[in-house]
Amino acid sequence: MYSMLKLSEKTADEKYLPYIQAYVDSIIDQHGNFLFDRKELDSIQAGLLLFKLDELTGDKRYKKAADKLISMFPALNQTSDGGYWHKDRYPYQMWLDGLYMGGVFALHYGRKYGDTSLLNMVLEQERLMRKHTRDTVTGLLYHAWDESRNMPWSDPVTGKSPEFWGRAIGWYGMALLEILEFLPGDHSNREELEQVVRELVQGLVSFQDQETGLWYQVVDKGDHSGNWLETSSSCLFVYIIMKAVKDGILNKNFIESAKKGYEGLLEVVKYTEEGLFVLPDICIGTGVGDFEHYINRPKTDNDLHGIGAFVLASVEMSDYL
Repeated sequence: MYSMLKLSEKTADEKYLPYIQAYVDSIIDQHGNFLFDRKELDSIQAGLLLFKLDELTGDKRYKKAADKLISMFPALNQTSDGGYWHKDRYPYQMWLDGLYMGGVFALHYGRKYGDTSLLNMVLEQERLMRKHTRDTVTGLLYHAWDESRNMPWSDPVTGKSPEFWGRAIGWYGMALLEILEFLPGDHSNREELEQVVRELVQGLVSFQDQETGLWYQVVDKGDHSGNWLETSSSCLFVYIIMKAVKDGILNKNFIESAKKGYEGLLEVVKYTEEGLFVLPDICIGTGVGDFEHYINRPKTDNDLHGIGAFVLASVEMSDYL
């Protein structure tokens, strides 16, 4: 739904908005109450749809719903240094996914409704995520960190998970670029975060499959038996590279990597007999684990993780096709 919102903005075509509004209206009632259980960062992400609806309709329930979501943050459980747990059932764990699921909503809420403290909160969460999961050699980030060291996947010394899972890295990169959009040009964190983006993209490009332009499920182990080219992460990486170029963070030489990735995606796209779009080889929702865990996750067609990412990649690539 967020990708459809970005498509609407790119095309200046409001025909997508009733579709988005119908979804939002299916999960909140006439009073702005939520019709689903929300105790985790994942429950916050869809709140990104509320701001445009509030602006266009003036319907107060969208602001009420946004207020309810922002009020979740003080109640979320945290690690000893202040990082939000990904979910209550994963105690003392930070997952890369979480920075995008919660942080981006907080950024938009703060700008829309004048809460300047939220930018600093998100910056701190990013700093902690990077501190605990980033690999300084490749510029990539491990999927998760377990402060308790209790999980079988956690390194007993560092607490890091053992693998670079593509889609989680994609979500982190998206969140990082959103943060940079909100930072003033002279902000003290800007130079550091832009360098993190450059090193992340450089790492991603170094592991891009040269034949197809796509990326592997476990990003740095394309030569390992059983690893496979995964489309949702490939979409997100194309999006990240192109957006970083447009935002002036990367030089234009990186456009070729993005184009190669997007052309690779177009090569694997299929169509039904009725002419309907099919994106294959999308990893379903996935927890943290070892190499075998990731490569054995089921692949599916048109999972929304992949479709949304493909629309976002297409929006960013549209000026260069």
